[in-house]
Amino acid sequence: MFFVEFSKRMRHFETGVFSALAQRKQEKLAKGEAVVDFSIGSPNIPPAQHIIDALAEGVKDRSKYEYAITDSSELRRAVCVWYRRRYGVELDAETEVVSLLGSQDGLAHLSLAVVDPGDLVLVPDPGYPIFGDGPLLAGAELYRMPQEEKNGWIIDLKAVPEQIARRARFMIVSYPNNPVTSIAPPSFYRELVDFAKTYEIIVLHDNAYSELAFDGAKCGSFLQTAGAKDVGIEFNSLSKTYGLAGARIGFALGNREVISALKALKSNLDYGMFLPIQKAAAAALTGPQDCVEQTRAAYEQRRNVLVEGLNAIGWNIKKPAATMFVWAKIPLPYTDSVVFVKELFQKTGVLVTPGSAFGPSGEGYVRMALVRSEEEMREAIRAIEQSGILKNS
Repeated sequence: MFFVEFSKRMRHFETGVFSALAQRKQEKLAKGEAVVDFSIGSPNIPPAQHIIDALAEGVKDRSKYEYAITDSSELRRAVCVWYRRRYGVELDAETEVVSLLGSQDGLAHLSLAVVDPGDLVLVPDPGYPIFGDGPLLAGAELYRMPQEEKNGWIIDLKAVPEQIARRARFMIVSYPNNPVTSIAPPSFYRELVDFAKTYEIIVLHDNAYSELAFDGAKCGSFLQTAGAKDVGIEFNSLSKTYGLAGARIGFALGNREVISALKALKSNLDYGMFLPIQKAAAAALTGPQDCVEQTRAAYEQRRNVLVEGLNAIGWNIKKPAATMFVWAKIPLPYTDSVVFVKELFQKTGVLVTPGSAFGPSGEGYVRMALVRSEEEMREAIRAIEQSGILKNS
């Protein structure tokens, strides 16, 4: 039999956790059983009408089907206007902004642009899987920076060993954070800039959830911090803020040397964002912004329904401060998050993501995405209560 040998880098990758969970879901649905899926953070709040209209108009324009090659000046200006209005951050449209085909695309490709095989990269733990997968694809080694509840789920940069910091070439941080839902104070970003300058580390701050902060909290940008552009860049995304997840619209912004390298790499890997999608993105960024508040309020209400409902039946969970997720400690007597997820799904049809999927420090927790209707959430709560799975907690 012919044997196919794959690259050594594939040893780092198994079937993605979300694909495995989706398979379990399909098996249950095939049996006619009910499923409430909180596992994948795929936003189900659609874009505002003016954004859809801009996309539709672009799609009807027969001249918009050529390769984009680069970002339109309209799109780059729109991003700069949004950053100025929202964060008070000034950006140069020519040198400090580049679009991404979603942040996931950028997170994978940025590592190829800034690290070599054997370089050390600092990543959060727990952290979104692509934070580690991108550097691993580039042949880097990982050092996982713990995010611990005792520190408010904020990385303690002082705890990074000096010999590790001196080896590090690149680091990734993200607040508001997926999966742990924490918000970092401005003092953290000041410390981050000092840390990066001291050890000459390139910083990537992923800022996908700044518009989904609850209870009156406000989140800013890493680029607001003095010296941030000297050491790194920020990613931002229209997926959650404007309901455009499937359109794959993100941006890298900040340090012009890093942006230039990423542009050069992308020019050899893709032909840019589909021009009608660029039109929709510009419409989202420059058009009416009431849809952003409506989306934030919807996720906050869903958070309240789910967390308050689960607390009422004996699963004690803190309300998340931000994002579209709930980060919950698994109930006793469970100690293994994968075992709990499997039993929860088997007994209730409620599908969540094991915390261990986000790194070693995620063990003992699960993540729930607020992507179901309030009625579906209430159905899930009833199913969990009736299953008896919480009786020993």
